[in-house]
Amino acid sequence: MKKFIVLFREPDGRSIQHSEDDIKVHQENWKNWFSTWGQKGKLEGGSGLTLEGRIIKDGNTVSNEIYKNHNEIVGGYLLLNCTGFDEAVEIMKTCPIYEFDGYAEIRELQNQD
Repeated sequence: MKKFIVLFREPDGRSIQHSEDDIKVHQENWKNWFSTWGQKGKLEGGSGLTLEGRIIKDGNTVSNEIYKNHNEIVGGYLLLNCTGFDEAVEIMKTCPIYEFDGYAEIRELQNQD
């Protein structure tokens, strides 16, 4: 098995409003998705990220913010155990991240010891 990290990139949730019903359905879809792939042994870990952070530049300059590219942020990460990129892509095609205009970036871990 190979290990992959998935970075969830999505619109900053502070700038887009969703109905309570849409949020509830979205959360249920995530719960079911994690359950399905967790039971198959494909998920090794991960987490959503808060909207609070620090950016450090030049080892000295610290700002109380998170990195944004226009309205896009990194909203979370996931660690996958897969046979290769093809399997990781097939798993991620079923992910609820796309429901609210997010997307997933898959990267293989370099050191897998």
